[in-house]
Amino acid sequence: MPSVIFMGTPEFAVPSLQALLKAGYEVVAVVTQPDAPAGRGQALRPSPVKVLALQHGLTVLQPETLKPPEVVQQLRALSPDVIVVAAFGQILRPDVLEIPPHGCVNVHASLLPRWRGASPVSAAIAAGDTVTGVTLMLMDAGLDSGPILAQRAEPIRPEDTTGTLTARLAELGAQLLIETLPLWLGGAIAPQPQDASLVTLAPRLKKEQGQIDWSRPAGALERHVRAMSPWPSAFTFWEGQQLKVLRAAVCEHFADPAVPIGGVTVDRGAVVVRCGEGGLRLLEVHLEGRRPMPAEVFLHGHPAFARAVLGDAREVRHE
Repeated sequence: MPSVIFMGTPEFAVPSLQALLKAGYEVVAVVTQPDAPAGRGQALRPSPVKVLALQHGLTVLQPETLKPPEVVQQLRALSPDVIVVAAFGQILRPDVLEIPPHGCVNVHASLLPRWRGASPVSAAIAAGDTVTGVTLMLMDAGLDSGPILAQRAEPIRPEDTTGTLTARLAELGAQLLIETLPLWLGGAIAPQPQDASLVTLAPRLKKEQGQIDWSRPAGALERHVRAMSPWPSAFTFWEGQQLKVLRAAVCEHFADPAVPIGGVTVDRGAVVVRCGEGGLRLLEVHLEGRRPMPAEVFLHGHPAFARAVLGDAREVRHE
């Protein structure tokens, strides 16, 4: 079987590595990001890909970057036929891209050229896309700009979060990889260039992007809540504390002009926040220092919440 260097880090990459191993490819090394601090104690935690690789007795490399010549030489000495990449976390430089005779094949979680970048799943949900998918791409020196080897579409369900959709795309990408890689290695696929006029970008998410802007329409904010789940979570502030909105729904019947933007009210038993257009029904919330709970239960324990105005740490209540 052909020899492979696998590069990947998060849970999304695990099914692709599993599929390569199950198919009998010779994985000569796994390259993943260095162990990172996690949890309250900030203890170093290995990536999901490293955990799987060690379980199979594979060689694991964790360079800070791929820039040093000695790292490139180490990869070159492994003489891989192909490098397979899935959410590795670094852009590959030309001196790495040129190592394998069959190039570097990337499993990307979108239908390129739509949503190039590090956060394609959350971007697709936030934008209201109804379909996304996975792309197998021959990597070049650009950002997800290389020619396409294969693609497969996947519907975005109305209840999908970034977490649920990413999990499905990870499995779909692994399946597409195993179906396509033999054809590519055998010379049966001609890579197709991307249409540059259709490019959209999905930069890496930052924690502050989770903050809710209540002046936006309720429909956009409902998608925002799902797009920010599980990280960084959609959040707002109440009485100087961060309040995460874990689940929400559009309240189609809400129309009370007396309630200010960001104002909380109880409408037919539902906890609703007025938005720039319509209302957002809060289904599950998480106040910092407390446990997550249904919004109605939270209101029962915090009756003043029914008169709150949500926003930054300086919000005031309305009567």
